[in-house]
Amino acid sequence: MSDFDRRFTRAGAAAVADTSVDAGLRAFMLGVYQKLALGLLLSGALAYLFSNQLAPLVYTFSGDRIVGLTGLGLGLRLAPLGVLFGAMFFMRNPTPQSAAMLYWTIVSLLGAGLSVWFITAGLGSAATVFLITAAALGGLSLYGYTTKRDLTAMGSFMVMGLFGIIIASLVNMFLHSEMMQFIVSILGVLIFSGLTAWDTQRLKMTYYSLGGNQAGLGVATSYGALTLYLDFINLFQFLMALFGGGNRR
Repeated sequence: MSDFDRRFTRAGAAAVADTSVDAGLRAFMLGVYQKLALGLLLSGALAYLFSNQLAPLVYTFSGDRIVGLTGLGLGLRLAPLGVLFGAMFFMRNPTPQSAAMLYWTIVSLLGAGLSVWFITAGLGSAATVFLITAAALGGLSLYGYTTKRDLTAMGSFMVMGLFGIIIASLVNMFLHSEMMQFIVSILGVLIFSGLTAWDTQRLKMTYYSLGGNQAGLGVATSYGALTLYLDFINLFQFLMALFGGGNRR
Protein backbone atom coordinates (compact mmCIF):
# COMPACT_ATOMS: atom_id res chain seq x y z
CA MET A 1 0.00 0.00 0.00
CA SER A 2 2.88 2.34 0.60
CA ASP A 3 3.80 2.49 -3.08
CA PHE A 4 0.44 3.76 -4.33
CA ASP A 5 1.44 5.72 -7.40
CA ARG A 6 4.61 5.49 -9.48
CA ARG A 7 3.58 7.88 -12.23
CA PHE A 8 5.47 10.83 -10.77
CA THR A 9 8.74 8.97 -10.10
CA ARG A 10 11.72 8.01 -12.17
CA ALA A 11 14.80 5.91 -11.64
CA GLY A 12 18.04 7.69 -10.94
CA ALA A 13 20.89 8.03 -8.53
CA ALA A 14 20.30 9.85 -5.30
CA ALA A 15 23.23 12.06 -6.22
CA VAL A 16 20.93 14.00 -8.54
CA ALA A 17 18.87 15.12 -5.58
CA ASP A 18 21.90 15.63 -3.38
CA THR A 19 22.99 18.61 -5.42
CA SER A 20 19.75 20.05 -4.60
CA VAL A 21 18.86 21.65 -1.43
CA ASP A 22 17.06 24.52 -3.11
CA ALA A 23 14.07 26.60 -2.16
CA GLY A 24 11.73 24.78 -4.55
CA LEU A 25 12.51 21.37 -3.11
CA ARG A 26 12.16 22.67 0.44
CA ALA A 27 8.77 24.19 -0.38
CA PHE A 28 7.60 20.96 -2.01
CA MET A 29 8.68 18.75 0.89
CA LEU A 30 7.25 21.22 3.40
CA GLY A 31 3.91 20.95 1.60
CA VAL A 32 4.06 17.15 1.86
CA TYR A 33 4.94 17.23 5.57
CA GLN A 34 2.29 19.82 6.41
CA LYS A 35 -0.40 17.74 4.72
CA LEU A 36 0.89 14.61 6.43
CA ALA A 37 0.89 16.28 9.85
CA LEU A 38 -2.68 17.52 9.39
CA GLY A 39 -3.69 14.04 8.25
CA LEU A 40 -2.22 12.48 11.39
CA LEU A 41 -4.02 15.00 13.58
CA LEU A 42 -7.30 14.23 11.82
CA SER A 43 -6.69 10.49 12.14
CA GLY A 44 -6.01 10.76 15.86
CA ALA A 45 -9.15 12.81 16.40
CA LEU A 46 -11.33 10.42 14.40
CA ALA A 47 -9.85 7.37 16.12
CA TYR A 48 -10.67 8.89 19.50
CA LEU A 49 -14.18 9.88 18.41
CA PHE A 50 -15.02 6.45 16.97
CA SER A 51 -13.57 4.67 20.00
CA ASN A 52 -15.85 6.59 22.36
CA GLN A 53 -19.14 8.17 21.35
CA LEU A 54 -19.45 6.36 18.00
CA ALA A 55 -18.08 2.92 18.93
CA PRO A 56 -21.53 1.19 18.96
CA LEU A 57 -22.08 2.33 15.37
CA VAL A 58 -18.95 0.52 14.20
CA TYR A 59 -18.38 -2.47 16.51
CA THR A 60 -20.48 -5.14 18.19
CA PHE A 61 -19.53 -5.97 21.76
CA SER A 62 -19.85 -8.85 24.18
CA GLY A 63 -19.38 -7.12 27.50
CA ASP A 64 -16.27 -4.99 26.98
CA ARG A 65 -14.84 -7.07 24.14
CA ILE A 66 -15.18 -6.39 20.41
CA VAL A 67 -16.72 -9.44 18.76
CA GLY A 68 -17.52 -8.08 15.31
CA LEU A 69 -18.33 -5.20 13.03
CA THR A 70 -21.63 -3.54 12.26
CA GLY A 71 -22.57 -2.85 8.66
CA LEU A 72 -21.04 0.61 8.98
CA GLY A 73 -17.91 -0.87 10.53
CA LEU A 74 -17.50 -3.35 7.69
CA GLY A 75 -17.94 -0.53 5.21
CA LEU A 76 -15.26 1.53 6.95
CA ARG A 77 -12.92 -1.47 6.92
CA LEU A 78 -13.32 -2.16 3.20
CA ALA A 79 -13.77 1.38 1.89
CA PRO A 80 -10.08 2.48 1.86
CA LEU A 81 -9.05 -0.35 -0.46
CA GLY A 82 -12.06 0.31 -2.67
CA VAL A 83 -11.23 4.00 -2.90
CA LEU A 84 -7.55 3.31 -3.68
CA PHE A 85 -8.31 0.77 -6.38
CA GLY A 86 -11.03 2.97 -7.82
CA ALA A 87 -8.62 5.90 -7.98
CA MET A 88 -6.06 3.79 -9.82
CA PHE A 89 -8.61 3.08 -12.56
CA PHE A 90 -10.58 6.31 -12.72
CA MET A 91 -8.05 9.02 -11.82
CA ARG A 92 -5.92 8.69 -14.95
CA ASN A 93 -5.22 12.41 -15.13
CA PRO A 94 -5.51 13.65 -11.55
CA THR A 95 -5.69 17.32 -10.71
CA PRO A 96 -4.37 18.86 -7.49
CA GLN A 97 -7.96 19.09 -6.27
CA SER A 98 -8.86 15.46 -7.00
CA ALA A 99 -5.58 14.22 -5.52
CA ALA A 100 -6.24 16.24 -2.35
CA MET A 101 -9.78 14.85 -2.15
CA LEU A 102 -8.39 11.31 -2.44
CA TYR A 103 -5.88 11.99 0.32
CA TRP A 104 -8.42 13.37 2.79
CA THR A 105 -10.90 10.59 2.01
CA ILE A 106 -8.32 7.87 2.74
CA VAL A 107 -7.09 9.67 5.86
CA SER A 108 -10.64 9.97 7.20
CA LEU A 109 -11.52 6.33 6.53
CA LEU A 110 -8.31 4.90 7.94
CA GLY A 111 -8.37 7.28 10.88
CA ALA A 112 -11.80 5.99 11.86
CA GLY A 113 -10.52 2.44 11.47
CA LEU A 114 -7.69 3.09 13.94
CA SER A 115 -10.33 3.31 16.66
CA VAL A 116 -10.15 -0.47 17.06
CA TRP A 117 -6.71 -0.06 18.64
CA PHE A 118 -7.94 2.68 20.96
CA ILE A 119 -10.65 0.29 22.18
CA THR A 120 -8.70 -2.97 22.39
CA ALA A 121 -5.49 -1.55 23.84
CA GLY A 122 -6.89 1.43 25.73
CA LEU A 123 -6.59 5.12 24.99
CA GLY A 124 -3.30 5.64 26.83
CA SER A 125 -1.44 2.76 25.18
CA ALA A 126 -2.73 3.53 21.66
CA ALA A 127 -2.03 7.25 21.99
CA THR A 128 1.51 6.56 23.21
CA VAL A 129 2.28 4.23 20.30
CA PHE A 130 0.64 6.73 17.92
CA LEU A 131 3.01 9.48 19.07
CA ILE A 132 6.04 7.16 19.01
CA THR A 133 5.18 6.09 15.46
CA ALA A 134 4.77 9.71 14.35
CA ALA A 135 8.17 10.61 15.83
CA ALA A 136 9.81 7.54 14.25
CA LEU A 137 8.26 8.35 10.87
CA GLY A 138 9.61 11.89 11.10
CA GLY A 139 13.12 10.67 11.87
CA LEU A 140 13.10 8.01 9.14
CA SER A 141 11.75 10.47 6.59
CA LEU A 142 14.40 13.01 7.56
CA TYR A 143 17.06 10.35 6.95
CA GLY A 144 15.60 9.61 3.52
CA TYR A 145 15.59 13.32 2.73
CA THR A 146 19.15 14.08 3.84
CA THR A 147 21.11 10.91 3.06
CA LYS A 148 23.54 10.91 0.15
CA ARG A 149 23.18 7.15 -0.19
CA ASP A 150 21.09 5.81 -3.08
CA LEU A 151 18.30 3.82 -1.39
CA THR A 152 16.96 2.24 -4.59
CA ALA A 153 18.37 -1.22 -3.91
CA MET A 154 17.21 -1.15 -0.31
CA GLY A 155 13.73 -0.05 -1.38
CA SER A 156 13.44 -2.91 -3.87
CA PHE A 157 14.50 -5.35 -1.15
CA MET A 158 11.90 -3.90 1.23
CA VAL A 159 9.15 -4.27 -1.37
CA MET A 160 10.04 -7.96 -1.76
CA GLY A 161 9.99 -8.29 2.02
CA LEU A 162 6.55 -6.65 2.06
CA PHE A 163 5.17 -9.34 -0.22
CA GLY A 164 6.76 -11.91 2.07
CA ILE A 165 5.01 -10.67 5.20
CA ILE A 166 1.69 -10.40 3.34
CA ILE A 167 1.97 -14.07 2.40
CA ALA A 168 3.05 -15.01 5.93
CA SER A 169 0.12 -13.09 7.41
CA LEU A 170 -2.34 -14.88 5.12
CA VAL A 171 -0.87 -18.27 6.10
CA ASN A 172 -1.05 -17.35 9.78
CA MET A 173 -4.77 -16.66 9.45
CA PHE A 174 -5.10 -20.46 9.36
CA LEU A 175 -2.22 -21.40 11.67
CA HIS A 176 -2.97 -18.86 14.45
CA SER A 177 0.68 -19.02 15.53
CA GLU A 178 1.63 -16.36 18.08
CA MET A 179 5.32 -16.86 17.25
CA MET A 180 4.72 -16.29 13.54
CA GLN A 181 2.64 -13.20 14.33
CA PHE A 182 5.46 -11.87 16.50
CA ILE A 183 8.03 -12.46 13.74
CA VAL A 184 5.75 -10.85 11.12
CA SER A 185 5.28 -7.81 13.36
CA ILE A 186 9.04 -7.41 13.89
CA LEU A 187 9.70 -7.72 10.15
CA GLY A 188 6.82 -5.34 9.40
CA VAL A 189 8.35 -2.64 11.60
CA LEU A 190 11.73 -3.05 9.90
CA ILE A 191 10.28 -3.14 6.39
CA PHE A 192 8.10 -0.05 6.77
CA SER A 193 10.93 1.80 8.47
CA GLY A 194 13.03 1.20 5.36
CA LEU A 195 10.15 2.03 3.03
CA THR A 196 9.61 5.36 4.78
CA ALA A 197 13.18 6.46 4.07
CA TRP A 198 13.02 5.15 0.49
CA ASP A 199 9.66 6.77 -0.24
CA THR A 200 11.00 10.10 0.99
CA GLN A 201 14.01 9.87 -1.30
CA ARG A 202 11.70 9.01 -4.21
CA LEU A 203 9.74 12.16 -3.44
CA LYS A 204 12.90 14.16 -4.04
CA MET A 205 13.30 12.44 -7.41
CA THR A 206 9.65 13.21 -8.13
CA TYR A 207 10.27 16.92 -7.59
CA TYR A 208 13.12 16.99 -10.11
CA SER A 209 11.34 14.83 -12.67
CA LEU A 210 8.40 17.27 -12.74
CA GLY A 211 10.64 20.16 -13.70
CA GLY A 212 8.58 22.90 -12.08
CA ASN A 213 5.20 21.71 -13.41
CA GLN A 214 2.94 23.34 -10.80
CA ALA A 215 -0.09 21.13 -11.45
CA GLY A 216 2.10 18.03 -11.27
CA LEU A 217 3.69 19.24 -8.05
CA GLY A 218 0.25 19.85 -6.56
CA VAL A 219 -0.75 16.27 -7.34
CA ALA A 220 2.58 14.91 -6.13
CA THR A 221 2.24 16.74 -2.80
CA SER A 222 -0.98 14.87 -2.04
CA TYR A 223 0.30 11.54 -3.37
CA GLY A 224 3.54 11.97 -1.44
CA ALA A 225 1.65 12.70 1.79
CA LEU A 226 -0.55 9.67 1.11
CA THR A 227 2.44 7.40 0.60
CA LEU A 228 4.03 8.48 3.88
CA TYR A 229 0.65 8.30 5.64
CA LEU A 230 0.22 4.68 4.53
CA ASP A 231 3.73 3.95 5.80
CA PHE A 232 2.64 5.43 9.12
CA ILE A 233 -0.54 3.35 9.29
CA ASN A 234 1.31 0.11 8.66
CA LEU A 235 4.14 0.97 11.04
CA PHE A 236 1.62 1.93 13.76
CA GLN A 237 -0.34 -1.29 13.40
CA PHE A 238 2.75 -3.49 13.56
CA LEU A 239 3.95 -1.63 16.66
CA MET A 240 0.51 -2.00 18.23
CA ALA A 241 0.59 -5.73 17.52
CA LEU A 242 3.88 -5.88 19.43
CA PHE A 243 3.14 -3.53 22.31
CA GLY A 244 -0.57 -2.72 22.23
CA GLY A 245 -1.84 -4.95 25.00
CA GLY A 246 -5.06 -6.84 25.31
CA ASN A 247 -8.67 -6.36 24.25
CA ARG A 248 -10.33 -3.99 26.66
CA ARG A 249 -12.67 -1.10 26.22
